[in-house]
Amino acid sequence: MSEEWLNDARKIPDEVMSYLRKIAVRAIEDKNFSPEFIAEVFGISRTAIYGWLRRYRRGGYCALDTRQSPGAPCIITAGMDCWLRETVCKHTPMDFGYDTVLWTREILAELLNEKFGVNVVGSTVSLHLTNLGLSYQQPWFRANEQDPHKVEHFLHDTFPRIQRLAEKIGADIVFEDEAGVGLQTHSGKTWGEVGKTPEVSVTGKRGGYNILSAVTAAGTLRFSIKDGKIDSDTYIGFLKQLLHGKTNPLILIVDRASFHRSKKVRNFVRSHRKQIRVYFLPSYSPEMNPDEQAWNIVKSKKIGKQSVKTKSELKKKLDSALRSLQHKAEMVKSFFELPNTKYAALECTDNC
Repeated sequence: MSEEWLNDARKIPDEVMSYLRKIAVRAIEDKNFSPEFIAEVFGISRTAIYGWLRRYRRGGYCALDTRQSPGAPCIITAGMDCWLRETVCKHTPMDFGYDTVLWTREILAELLNEKFGVNVVGSTVSLHLTNLGLSYQQPWFRANEQDPHKVEHFLHDTFPRIQRLAEKIGADIVFEDEAGVGLQTHSGKTWGEVGKTPEVSVTGKRGGYNILSAVTAAGTLRFSIKDGKIDSDTYIGFLKQLLHGKTNPLILIVDRASFHRSKKVRNFVRSHRKQIRVYFLPSYSPEMNPDEQAWNIVKSKKIGKQSVKTKSELKKKLDSALRSLQHKAEMVKSFFELPNTKYAALECTDNC
């Protein structure tokens, strides 16, 4: 509690103030101290003390509890709340003439004013959205070019056939992806003074690495860090790394990057057909690849929040972050539990 309460009783918490009133009134009523003396001791005006006595004589000690202000009448009604929820969940600001696809509380406040004639500030809108079970979060940006019919076909026809093939030949289903991480990869938030953006010292140098990784629903992760672009030869090298020491076949599921479909890669896969098969996700559908979550962790939650000054230091931190993730099988399994990836999760048995 701030020491301001010594000179201003309004700074005293409500519950404490309730007890002080009762102690003061008891001293006057039961101990026969004068109101003037109690006012002097407590540092409270005589007017306030006499007001407490009147409240006590009308309603007893309960009447001395702090009375909460009823507050202003609710401006946003239940009907407006229903409109808010439907608007946020089923529309974007572009449907209302704004040049953005992201909702802000200020835009919603403007729309409430236009539609219902009520004037509210953004913080009021935030409170109502929270009470409606909504939150301010990073959206998933889905490509307009994605074909919903091809996605449905993959989920309900292609992938079930892949699962049956994997069971038939005893293969592991592996999801593979690539990403680039550079010295200027930054993410996250920090605390600072209101109205003053915090400054964090980082390097202005350029440079980075490309990483290939592969995950399974059983919680395994394999990776390779490369200095330079990923081409067919680099990719074939990673496929050989995945096959090394394997006694059972792999079924690899990847996106449609050009080197995944190159003639060199097709020839390699064809010549190793008993060891590896490759299938493709629908175009423009990265959210269907569980391996995308590995990059979310490494780039956004690890490297992006660290101070990295040199390229060699970046490689060490990348290797450390990925090796750490390798030892967190349950976290890797969680990549397969998201709304867009749960189709690929292992089926639960009686021993789950």
